[in-house]
Amino acid sequence: MAETEASTFKTKLLRPANPGKDGAWAFLVLPKSASDTLPRRGRTSVEGTINGHPFQATLEPDGQLGHWLKVSEELQEAAAASLGDMVAVQVAPSDPEPEPQVPDDLQEALATSPAAQTTWEDTTTIARLDWIHWIESAKQAETRKRRVDNACEMLASGKKRVCCFDQSGYYSKSLSAPKAKD
Repeated sequence: MAETEASTFKTKLLRPANPGKDGAWAFLVLPKSASDTLPRRGRTSVEGTINGHPFQATLEPDGQLGHWLKVSEELQEAAAASLGDMVAVQVAPSDPEPEPQVPDDLQEALATSPAAQTTWEDTTTIARLDWIHWIESAKQAETRKRRVDNACEMLASGKKRVCCFDQSGYYSKSLSAPKAKD
């Protein structure tokens, strides 16, 4: 991690109000000053440390032009961090941005459209990350399916970037950090 690119800060490790089936995770919200040093307001891959323990992760947009980080139970244990603790964090953008994991439904749809697959392979890693983020930000299954279908149509027509998608959630309020449990 390059020192000149790294942001260092302390923040509280929070418990999500609605953790889902895997209730063992926690999260932290980056201060605005740290988010402002990152290259984008949407999903951003970083390398960093929590209490000196290294990690690699993709930060999620918080809907306020900043970012939040899901902290797994394993990372909490490795960093000797507990819910409610103030943790020392250092983050820097990953360089290069790692290739995103393509969701199964999108992968299957791309496999049925050679033209879409060709355009997909010709896009940048960041563009692929944005397409995946747009699809995964759908809140309902039918919306997600429609987005997968639309993505393949747009890609097949040669469109390399998803348009009109606010990756930060700021303008559409479609994305946000989890609510913390009191």
